[in-house]
Amino acid sequence: MIGIFDSGVGGLSVLRAVRERLPGHPILYLGDRIHVPYGPRPLSEVRAFSEAITLKLLARGAVLIVVACNAASAAALHHLRARYPVIPFVGMEPAVKPAAETTRSGVVGVLATPATFQGALYASVVERFASGVTVLQDTCPGLVERIEAGDLDGPQTRAILELALAPMLARGMDTVVMGCTHYPFVIPLIQQICGPGVRVIDPAPAVACQVERVLEARGLLSIPPQPYLRCMTSANPESFAQLANRMLNGCCQPDSVEIVRWRGIILE
Repeated sequence: MIGIFDSGVGGLSVLRAVRERLPGHPILYLGDRIHVPYGPRPLSEVRAFSEAITLKLLARGAVLIVVACNAASAAALHHLRARYPVIPFVGMEPAVKPAAETTRSGVVGVLATPATFQGALYASVVERFASGVTVLQDTCPGLVERIEAGDLDGPQTRAILELALAPMLARGMDTVVMGCTHYPFVIPLIQQICGPGVRVIDPAPAVACQVERVLEARGLLSIPPQPYLRCMTSANPESFAQLANRMLNGCCQPDSVEIVRWRGIILE
């Protein structure tokens, strides 16, 4: 079983890519919607949430865990790998490298939450791969909340994106990176705002490829097909199920959605 988690429904963009790549594998997804968004929270708090969720997924039988949240990857991925050395973790890394390699104008935009920009992972990626490239960034305040509300193309969502993108476009940006797993759900709106001359990079397909490589390396691709999708959420399960059905858009639908509850920093 592949375990996937995020602060909310954003990680469903990664789940969708994993299911398309590995249609026969069972998936267990946990969306911690009671704490969404993780992005503005202190890294130490996000790290504690991530460890508790990891324990929950392992207890339910996950053999690989996808940290489908850029903020959680920035805050906790190194810690989780050190804490659970026998468990493979696949995290999110801002796709600055492919953006820097393909930009024609030399100006790249990154849309992400504060926790991602504060993390050492982001700084390392920019330092290693974006030499000679102008990297512009914006935290898009309120965008995660609009997506969690199911508003993917309304006037409020458009206003947030226009405020972030207009200055980048004015400086010649021709490539924009989705640095939060929620943001791929508004790519159609981003493309409307930016026009056909701007490339939008969604890292989810590359993450799905890495999941396949890790499973193959560990001999776990030969398991019998069990293509179920089970979901857990720390908030209203009916609301989560409705939003998941809409966002997955026929790719796959949850077989079940159950609620899990926090007791302090323990997830029951």
